[in-house]
Amino acid sequence: MLSPNGTEGRPFLFFLTGFSGLGVGRQLWLCIPICFMYLVALSGNGLILVVVKLHPCLHEPMYLFLSMLSLTDLGLSASTLPTVLPIYTFGSREISADACLAQLFFIHTFSIMESSVLLAMAFDRFVAIRHPLRYVSMLTRVRIGGIGLAVILRGVGLHVPAPIMLKRLPYCRSRQLSHSYCLHPDVMKLACADTTPNSMYGLFVLLSTLGLDALLIVLSYILILQTVLSIASREERSKALSTCVSHICAVLLFYTPLISLSMIHRFWKKSPHHTRLLLSYLHFLLPPVLNPVVYSIKTQQVRKQIIRLFHQKNPTRRRMEPFGLPAEK
Repeated sequence: MLSPNGTEGRPFLFFLTGFSGLGVGRQLWLCIPICFMYLVALSGNGLILVVVKLHPCLHEPMYLFLSMLSLTDLGLSASTLPTVLPIYTFGSREISADACLAQLFFIHTFSIMESSVLLAMAFDRFVAIRHPLRYVSMLTRVRIGGIGLAVILRGVGLHVPAPIMLKRLPYCRSRQLSHSYCLHPDVMKLACADTTPNSMYGLFVLLSTLGLDALLIVLSYILILQTVLSIASREERSKALSTCVSHICAVLLFYTPLISLSMIHRFWKKSPHHTRLLLSYLHFLLPPVLNPVVYSIKTQQVRKQIIRLFHQKNPTRRRMEPFGLPAEK
């Protein structure tokens, strides 16, 4: 048995997994879309943050929560990037125990934070539709800041014990992980000791965060739907529901792969490894990529300000407009 504390005088390593059976050429081709996804995730979420920061008209609760979602997406992308890209670019699959424990802490922390932000956004839509006249007075900047602080403390506080508990476990000679990044259940199953406390703690965190958040989001939309159906005008009903479309897409992008992966682990234990790996990529890589795209397309104010931002950066237009000349199209 080996200990991640490095008592044998050499660094303790885990070995990550990518899509096996691919040649060097195919692996390099797979690297292209993965790099593109990370580029879109980092630039898209960064653009959302810049637009909300620069334009006072977006300093409203809905867009402040959108900024929180972009921050968590950036954190989630930055947590998985250091191991995913080296696997498909250089074939590097080794990771030290300390780096692995640090990575799993940040991945799970940002994942819980994203779930918390999605719950806060559901509450925001509930207040906006159910109590429109009290919306601004209920969701002040101070309260939004308090919600943001609670999101951070919840994510960090619940996951501090996880790497500490894993570091104390002895590990067998087999140190092959099942994913391209370190996850708590994946590392835990390699231990050569009783992991019941770790398993129970992980289940408690899962149910008290992702499970509870999903339940409260569903409850919020039940109440929203009741309110919308009580509106007499069909046009007003459509307008109210249209403000929820982007958030519903974000919720589905986050929870659908997670629920599918959980069901496969529980009821289809002999499922192909590629299926599990693909679902984990969909859960951790896809939301940071598509969330800014969905909000940019579906939210008129955000789309308008993004277009205006690029419009202002057009040097030809800036040179010609002072002279009353139209810019070239």
